[in-house]
Amino acid sequence: MIKKRVLRAQRIRRIESGFSFIPHRFLTDGFLSALDQKELLLYFFLVLVSDRQGLSFYSYDTICSLLQLSVDDYIGARDALIEKDLIASDGTLFQVLDLPAKPPSSTRREESPCQHEVRRLIRHALQGRPDAR
Repeated sequence: MIKKRVLRAQRIRRIESGFSFIPHRFLTDGFLSALDQKELLLYFFLVLVSDRQGLSFYSYDTICSLLQLSVDDYIGARDALIEKDLIASDGTLFQVLDLPAKPPSSTRREESPCQHEVRRLIRHALQGRPDAR
């Protein structure tokens, strides 16, 4: 097991004016692996800009510009996150929802060898095992 220690005590993160967080079970329960890259990008952005209730009101053109997404990619990612019950939207306002009991079915396409290797390394790191090839 890796023994953790604070590397820069003067730079420990604190919740101040914003309230962005992602529960650890987003990773451990399989929500991360159930989303494609554009869905993850949009989800993380909405978490980052939301308030304590998960609410934000960025317009689609601002989101597309900041995330460098086409409108079609934005709509696809937004609709997928709504369908997967991770966000709600009324067209103007977004709400990042509390995670459902189970992650959505994965709709990911075949992953590349690079993605597979990254996933394997993360899994090993989280389990506290050295890189076992």
